Amino acid sequence: MSYAKVLCVGLVGVTGHLVEVEVDLAAGLPAVVISGLPDTALHEARDRVRAAVVNSGQRWPNRRITLNLLPATLPKFGSAFDLAIAAALLGGSGELPLLPLEGVVVLGELGLDGTVRPVRGVLPMVAAAAREGVTRVIVPAANAAEAAVIPGIRVRAVDTLHRLVAFVRDGSPLIEPPADIPAPVTGGPDLAEVAGQHMGRRALEVAAAGGHHVALLGPPGAGKTMLAERLPSILPELDDEAALEVTALHSVAGLLPPGGRLLRRPPFQAPHHTATVPSLVGGGSGLARPGALSLAHRGVLFLDEAPEFSKGALEALRQPLEDGRVQLSRSGGGTVYPARTQLVLAANPCPCAKPAGDSHCECTPLVRRRYLGRLSGPLLDRIDVQVRLMPVRAAELMSSQGDAESSAAVAARVAAARQAAATRWAGLGHRLNAEVGGPHLRQPPWRLPGRDTAELRGRLDSGSLSARGFDRVIRMAWTIADLDGRDRPDREDVREAIQLRTGEAT
Repeated sequence: MSYAKVLCVGLVGVTGHLVEVEVDLAAGLPAVVISGLPDTALHEARDRVRAAVVNSGQRWPNRRITLNLLPATLPKFGSAFDLAIAAALLGGSGELPLLPLEGVVVLGELGLDGTVRPVRGVLPMVAAAAREGVTRVIVPAANAAEAAVIPGIRVRAVDTLHRLVAFVRDGSPLIEPPADIPAPVTGGPDLAEVAGQHMGRRALEVAAAGGHHVALLGPPGAGKTMLAERLPSILPELDDEAALEVTALHSVAGLLPPGGRLLRRPPFQAPHHTATVPSLVGGGSGLARPGALSLAHRGVLFLDEAPEFSKGALEALRQPLEDGRVQLSRSGGGTVYPARTQLVLAANPCPCAKPAGDSHCECTPLVRRRYLGRLSGPLLDRIDVQVRLMPVRAAELMSSQGDAESSAAVAARVAAARQAAATRWAGLGHRLNAEVGGPHLRQPPWRLPGRDTAELRGRLDSGSLSARGFDRVIRMAWTIADLDGRDRPDREDVREAIQLRTGEAT
């Protein structure tokens, strides 16, 4: 009886777990048995690995082969175990001395010809290995740059099973990760391109500075989509922690762009209004994959023509907007994906898309109420900034573009405001005003004087504002003060926050 084991990593969502791939070869009828809660892709590994081993010029042992994936209680998904299975099997049969692979994590999918193909989720896998104290990993050549992002890990790559065998048997060199990775091309939509809409621009700046959700209501051509698409341009670049989170999510989803760099720009997701609930919040057979909400983590999720989305899709956003995460349970297991996202909704005032009160509007007041009523009260109550945009005037449209403030200028103020908020809330573990709980804001030392919140308390008592809305107005008031460089909000800041919350004109 022969035994061998090789280290690998399994993913549950974006959380990696170190897995020991054990192989036992015993006398008996030739067969391959895989245990340890494998999924369908892992069950099929027996055929892929056998063909890859034979086509790489190695001998396949005609014995009873038992493969076990430890810990056996953890569900295993995907084809990233193929290369580790092949190495362990060749070691157990005596073909390879596995001492060079001791303490090394081996990742990769095998083609039938022995080529090693890239897999999803390499970045969170390597990060999990680093947390467990592993210092060396072997990954597919196409994933080498991605794996090399994790500090403290020595990354080597293979393109074929034959190359791995030559390394273990003869000490032949493996492929080094690329040293020079070209920087991604920067640039994109600029806020200076938006004509007029001073209220909309102010709403966008406050939302960016405090991490607040936004609803933009107005007729076609008013600039709703232009404003939403430019929100990422005024957000600060992601720090190391956030960049790792965002890059890991895109790696798991298979959407990481070539080059292997960390994603430093806040992501922007704009699903079509026909999007289903699983495509928004996550889903799929087996273990659920991240949806647009999680792919927009630390960035922007833009729902254009929001009333056209299905009611179920919109209502599914309510809990994640509060919790900052999506908890999914499927037959293949449960997982949690981060979803701390800024939501931007855009909607026309009515189905005919003409301004309310326009002589050409064909919609009755009841039709307009029903149309916007598709955005439920509980959902809108979670949207901090709700502004109504008016049609752009000819003078604004024809004015020089140089008159409008650029994204760079606004981004500088946003960065300063975020830094002020992060410093203030550091003791509470928060970085943005939108993350601070209402009870903290209503208690000393952060409670605002009664003279500054008199109008706000009156709206709460009259029922025109909910308790959640009360807290969100206070948060926006802090953001407005941060943008203006002041330590605390005053009455005017609260008044402006009420205006942004209710969409009322000055």
